[in-house]
Amino acid sequence: MTETTAAAVAEQEPRAAAPEPAGKQKMSIILYSGTVDELTAASILATGGAAMDMEVNIFLTFWALLAMKKGAWQDPEQMKVSAEFAEYAPMMMEAVQQNKVKPWIELLREAKEIGDVNVYACGMTMDLFGLKLEDLEDIVTGVQGVTGFVGDARDSAITLFI
Repeated sequence: MTETTAAAVAEQEPRAAAPEPAGKQKMSIILYSGTVDELTAASILATGGAAMDMEVNIFLTFWALLAMKKGAWQDPEQMKVSAEFAEYAPMMMEAVQQNKVKPWIELLREAKEIGDVNVYACGMTMDLFGLKLEDLEDIVTGVQGVTGFVGDARDSAITLFI
């Protein structure tokens, strides 16, 4: 089986015909969960948005922000699946390995290479956990407050909470 990359994920389904927008459409993702299944889903959605020439803005808060600490994505203790799907974790991990699916952070890096993807850390959550920007993976674009993100998200064609 071939290695799954962000580009391959983006090309799996044909693009739906959409009316030409006046400006670039936006996708806003509030990423709260730090579980592998939801981080992977957010990375794939960001890839799809980037492949469709959307501006994608991801707002990391709470557990998703902790998942972005340098090296955390490689820690086996951090590779948890959402509690409601825990019984499927072994099957999911086996499928991921068999299909050579890249880790969520690599998919997100590739999404940034494909298009306009910004990853922002929530300023309040950073303060709460005593984090600084240099504590996070280099994929994080910067720190943003809630009002800044909400202001940007207000004009989004798609807004997701994961």
